Amino acid sequence: MAFDYSFDFKGTDFRKHPELYRIGRGEQGVLLVEPYKSEILPYWRFRTPDVARQSANKIYRIFLAYKAEGDFVGMDMARKFLQMGYTRARRYANHKSGQKYMRSGGEVLPRKEDSVKAESAKIFQEKWKLAREDKHYLQMKKRHRELHEWGSAA
Repeated sequence: MAFDYSFDFKGTDFRKHPELYRIGRGEQGVLLVEPYKSEILPYWRFRTPDVARQSANKIYRIFLAYKAEGDFVGMDMARKFLQMGYTRARRYANHKSGQKYMRSGGEVLPRKEDSVKAESAKIFQEKWKLAREDKHYLQMKKRHRELHEWGSAA
């Protein structure tokens, strides 16, 4: 099922209505799904490896707290923030401005490796991998899809 960006995200509390949550691909919905966005976003930083380490560790602890509560949506959102930490830090590692393409013409800008941002990306990548490969997370993800996405009329 495709991710529906036209859904009423502002009017939906996904903790109260986890059945309405759609996993999507990659980071889809990461900045839309409440109350999780507001709970996790304040900790999401990757400016330096030290900042990234603190951020990734905090977000992974949030992931584990959601896991302890049996909150799949929270776990998936924390996983998405870890993934986004990796992808955004990697983008800035490749392109100082964070822009991959020229504004006019759409050509790919030349890459110039920033070792600081690359280290930040690596830190997030390690925590992202732990989250996305967590056996309990994978079981809950499968169950969520069966109940609310693929296995129902939702």
